[in-house]
Amino acid sequence: MTMMRRPEFVDYVLEQMASVRGLHVRAMFGGYGVYQDDLIFAIIVNDALYLKSDAAVQRDFEEKCLQPFTYEVQGKPVIMQYFEAPAEVFEKPNSMRDWVEKAMGASIRQRSHSPDKTFQARRGKSSPP
Repeated sequence: MTMMRRPEFVDYVLEQMASVRGLHVRAMFGGYGVYQDDLIFAIIVNDALYLKSDAAVQRDFEEKCLQPFTYEVQGKPVIMQYFEAPAEVFEKPNSMRDWVEKAMGASIRQRSHSPDKTFQARRGKSSPP
């Protein structure tokens, strides 16, 4: 069994995010999920970094004219809440940190509003009957 190498861009992104504790990637659907421990906050698809967004930070992405990650299912576009990372994240280390914090905040807020998490919290994190 041979080990598949990650694309150089994925390694480059990980280097740029080296200050994030618990940072790792997982291959998924032709791309990679970028995680802090079990919190996904970014995806990498076709050598492009997309950061998690929500209503609280979406304007920051839109003000920079950044586009959401979109793919097609049965000929219809599916728009995800992950936006292109601005070029500045690769040029200025502080910028990467700031944008990653926004993306992590969006992921945390989404997680806290997830019906499954609410159900599990009420049930003491046990599985439903």
